[in-house]
Amino acid sequence: MRFMIRISTVVALIAILPQHLMAEIKNTTAEDNFKIVQHKNNADKIEHGIALNNDTSPFYPSRATTGSKTKLTSSMFDSPELCGSCHIEIYKQWKGSMHSNAWRDPIYRAVLALASKSTNGAVDNLCIGCHTPIGLVTGEATPSGENMSEVSNQGVQCSFCHNVSDTTGVGNGAFVLTPNLHGRRLMFGPFKDAQSAFHDTAYSELHTKSEFCGQCHNVSHPFNKLPIERTFDEWKDSWYAGQNIQCQDCHMTMGPGVTKKSGSATPFSKNREQIYTHYFVGGNVMVPKMLGSEQHSNLAEQMLRAAATIEILPKTSLRFETMQTISVKVSNIGAGHKLPTGFPEGREMWLDFKMTDAKGTVFYQLGKIKDGVTEQGTKSFKVILGDKQGNIVDLKLWQADRVLYDTRIPAKGYSIVDYNFVLPKGITSPITVTADLNYWSFPQKIVDFLLGKNTIAVPITKMASATITLTTN
Repeated sequence: MRFMIRISTVVALIAILPQHLMAEIKNTTAEDNFKIVQHKNNADKIEHGIALNNDTSPFYPSRATTGSKTKLTSSMFDSPELCGSCHIEIYKQWKGSMHSNAWRDPIYRAVLALASKSTNGAVDNLCIGCHTPIGLVTGEATPSGENMSEVSNQGVQCSFCHNVSDTTGVGNGAFVLTPNLHGRRLMFGPFKDAQSAFHDTAYSELHTKSEFCGQCHNVSHPFNKLPIERTFDEWKDSWYAGQNIQCQDCHMTMGPGVTKKSGSATPFSKNREQIYTHYFVGGNVMVPKMLGSEQHSNLAEQMLRAAATIEILPKTSLRFETMQTISVKVSNIGAGHKLPTGFPEGREMWLDFKMTDAKGTVFYQLGKIKDGVTEQGTKSFKVILGDKQGNIVDLKLWQADRVLYDTRIPAKGYSIVDYNFVLPKGITSPITVTADLNYWSFPQKIVDFLLGKNTIAVPITKMASATITLTTN
């Protein structure tokens, strides 16, 4: 019955329509009907962060491309030693850096082997692409590292960085690697007038920007887009980006506080106001020392010690038998990204806080190392990832699908942490309060698991320290 009423209503409405409108309805042809219109893809500029498919990313799930249908071979790339025959000082700076050891790094190789086995090789290309880009595009690199050419074994090197002609975005190896782009050796770099008797040269603004570094120093889970490492984004959101201070301005200079170094790229090149150093100093103290470069290890310690300050906030005295609070302020004064940044499964900064009475007795301490990790309750600065059940993921990042918490300190930011305690009877005044800000690239427990117990003692860098003396009443 309702259906019949609705039909009657529609007929009645049509009957009262103006005659000219009725004529238009009757005269409408098929060509006048609304239809689907084909349009170009207008989402190309959206930064998706991951490789979308095998069609657009031939080395999926790495985002690396070569701009060539021809298979690349290792013979298309020059060895760092060959480059070093002219770029003598630059080669010396690079040799022993984390870039030069990106593929040889035993921690990375152990994690790669574990990831490959656990995922049946699903993440191999993603991990390989930023640790031996030449090994990826030539197809030589495998997690085992067998039968690789020497040039592929040398990690992130001259013939990789200076053959990158373009980028497809930020993160997960979004570089376009084009050796012999115009049929001859062609190197891209930061100078508009550079000339060489050995290779063609091209100016690349990309090489002067943080976006170049961001191609690998942003990592997303390749299948669920979880942000795993966000060093570039942390910089992008910082005061440094607003002041046009690029990654290269800190990590390719002579050291903390040094903004420029004049010189020449080769002994027979023109002198320039700024020559970027190639130490690529970061926060890894352990691996360069493991692989034979005390210099790069020392440079990393210098950078870490220039990154932060700590302050025990003013307090004049302590009382017995009531809850007391002492606060410590940690400030990120030198890092253009969060502190610490990088691998969430390893990087940790923490406070070792202790109180000592006049007899030298330590009656309160929090921040010791126990069983290869910082003790329960330690005030740590790090990011913790979790799996779909909400369990902490400390090493197997391919299982992660969420960030559980992030206590790291943004660039130019600070964190204030509180220590609550009851002052026990029997201690003698004055009280010495000490706070040490410590850092390690990986907890000892993880290194023992990956490399075997007693293989190496993980160095702990004291980044900063503060001490005050208090009386009791």
